[in-house]
Amino acid sequence: MPVKIPDLLPSKDVLESENIFVMAENRAVHQDIRPLRLLILNLMPTKIVTETQLLRKLSNSPLQVEIEFLHTISYESKNTDPEHLSTFYTSFEEVRDKYYDGMIITGAPVENLEFEDVDYWPELCDIMEWTSSNVHATLHICWGAQAALYYHYNIPKHPLGPKLSGVFRHTALKPQIPLFRGFDDDFVMPHSRYTCVFESDILGASELELLSTSDEAGVFAVKSSDNRRFFITGHPEYDSNTLALEYSRDLKKGLPIAVPRNYFPNDDPSQKPIVNWRAHAQLLYSNWLNYYVYQETPYDISTIGD
Repeated sequence: MPVKIPDLLPSKDVLESENIFVMAENRAVHQDIRPLRLLILNLMPTKIVTETQLLRKLSNSPLQVEIEFLHTISYESKNTDPEHLSTFYTSFEEVRDKYYDGMIITGAPVENLEFEDVDYWPELCDIMEWTSSNVHATLHICWGAQAALYYHYNIPKHPLGPKLSGVFRHTALKPQIPLFRGFDDDFVMPHSRYTCVFESDILGASELELLSTSDEAGVFAVKSSDNRRFFITGHPEYDSNTLALEYSRDLKKGLPIAVPRNYFPNDDPSQKPIVNWRAHAQLLYSNWLNYYVYQETPYDISTIGD
């Protein structure tokens, strides 16, 4: 079934050209089912790119999925047209009294700042607290995962020194759980970050379960024991050229950046990257949406948190 999106969302034409099943609002209203309500807090500067990446991964869902986009109002985006935000995004004040089956909180390029020094940190804390009572299951990505682990469980982030960038091999520590249904014994995923969380800190938190790690990239997947919070430290949603674009951008800025590891053939940036994470990335998002949102959320979503 499709993801339901606004009629004029720029991602719509891109997704349809890729044969991704999306449904515009004016058609969706004629279907007599309760769609899953999914809220996406998009903290990335390139919002349209991130919208498209996430919608690709949410397209293979068991039911119609109604998507809303949320942005912070305590920080003004410098890379997104204000008209796009006013047309397709909402504010926390506008959704505070609503309930959602699922939510995604993205990463943000603020890893080298202390959490409390991020402009929108107080607003983000309000949103993360609100998810406990108004969202059944929340998926946190990259910096969003680190922020939520810190806020909810007091798990600190630690600097890595050189940026961790590349595609790394992972092992599922609990392959029997639904999140990894259909996964191979090991799998690869992209990472792009300057900070990490320590495995020992995760294992020391009784409310958390460590799900997947990488010898090179460290902690990858964590969840809360009640299956309502998920933390992914990498970027399964990344396109084939995302790491290449980031590498080129950092070079132009004069940053001391290394070639993304295990990404370009022969580590040669002049060659086209080979995508070897797409299938497992799709499974990760589909399994989360199916087994932890669709099959667990109450039909009356106003009872979330009861």
